[in-house]
Amino acid sequence: MPGLAPSFRADGYEPVARAIDYLVENFEAAPSLEAVADEVGLSPTHFQRVFKAGAGVSPKRFLQFLAANEAKGAFRRGESVFDAALSAGLSGPSRLHDLFLVSEAMTPGAYRRKGAGIVIRHAFVIGPFGESLIGATDKGVCWLNFAGACGRAASLAEMKRDWPAAEFVEDAAFVAPLARAAFAFARGEKLERPLGLYVQGTNFQLKVWEALLRIPFGETVTYGDVAGAVDAPSAGRAVGAAVGANMISLLIPCHRVILASGVIHNYRWGVDRKKAILALEAALRTG
Repeated sequence: MPGLAPSFRADGYEPVARAIDYLVENFEAAPSLEAVADEVGLSPTHFQRVFKAGAGVSPKRFLQFLAANEAKGAFRRGESVFDAALSAGLSGPSRLHDLFLVSEAMTPGAYRRKGAGIVIRHAFVIGPFGESLIGATDKGVCWLNFAGACGRAASLAEMKRDWPAAEFVEDAAFVAPLARAAFAFARGEKLERPLGLYVQGTNFQLKVWEALLRIPFGETVTYGDVAGAVDAPSAGRAVGAAVGANMISLLIPCHRVILASGVIHNYRWGVDRKKAILALEAALRTG
């Protein structure tokens, strides 16, 4: 994809993903740089460079934000984050959030056909949060999940259940530039053209996912905030179901929705993964 410098190889994410998992699991012990480097089999100096290149922040800074997010305890907000996001545009206020998206919804007829006549090219890729399965049509990315949460076979089966009538073709070459663009935010890289999304859902789901796209990078909102944003303040349970039905993780940021108490829970691909994404986004946003 144009506009991305060849500064970080896709396979270079592997130690970054392992380190992020280790830090999430052990953040209370505040592991040292040497301990994390030893866990991933690199020297401390080399590990520091690799982590910064793949995550955009130092291991120490990521750990600080991970601990800070965990310690908040209660979530309180004054001005609606959606008001700020709308005034700033869908990309939000972060100087690093240069990744922008163009989302195209299926027509009602196409939605009823559940992918009939559509070819989805897919591949497993390594990113900063571990192995992911990405699927895309000619119109855009239609699937992104974290395969480490359930394994490759279950991950692929889940995608096929969401698109039961589509044709599936394994195509690593087609997916590679999409993956690089999807994870560009972690390296502060800019895109010269939008990364397209292709979504299928009910009208209500589409409204909720559109609201999720307005949440600024590095911020969180409550389910009540989202319900208010879609003019359904009493439909908290339906909003929660729509958030959970999102099939394009990370790019449609369902991870930015938390409980009003500040508790981080209920993520389709695991609470630890959600904590890691939020901590990295917060660190990047303030960096």
